[in-house]
Amino acid sequence: MDDFILISNLNDFIFCPYSIYLHNIYMNTDEEIYHASPQTKGKLSHATIDEKTASNKKDDLQSLPIIFLRLGIMGKIDIYRTKEKLLIERKYNLKTIYRGQLYQLWAQYFCMKEMGYEVEKLAFYEISTNKTTFVELPTKEDRAELEKLIEDFRNYDPEIEFLQNENKCKHCVYCNLCDKTNIENVYT
Repeated sequence: MDDFILISNLNDFIFCPYSIYLHNIYMNTDEEIYHASPQTKGKLSHATIDEKTASNKKDDLQSLPIIFLRLGIMGKIDIYRTKEKLLIERKYNLKTIYRGQLYQLWAQYFCMKEMGYEVEKLAFYEISTNKTTFVELPTKEDRAELEKLIEDFRNYDPEIEFLQNENKCKHCVYCNLCDKTNIENVYT
């Protein structure tokens, strides 16, 4: 399972592939060194999923480990409502749904399907506003796009392919620890 990609890393890869490397470097250190308020809020709100207390409905599956052998991806879902056949990805704040977040939800969808679950609806749930936003099921073209992303992830070489994006860098929690930029992040 060492070469399986964590689904949560797909969104991070879209944001900045190098941030995954930095996360692995700093993950065993004190999070106060690099976590900003958005990450702290997100982690606290995600605790209810990890503890399986986000829903009290007996038919809701929470924090279910998932895997898709053919694509080599694995992770956990937030909530699957069995009666509604609805897969939900929770976010603390969701002003915009970014492509990386869609990839994350699509990957969860394909894992669930391979594992034999019927998923007929997908949604994001914004915790801060108690708002649910439904999204379309992925098409064949979307699946091909996700597979291309996974291939790009597997072939990524940070020594060759780092492209600095000033706007992303200044919103990256690892910005002040990154050896690829001297931009200050907006959280300092």
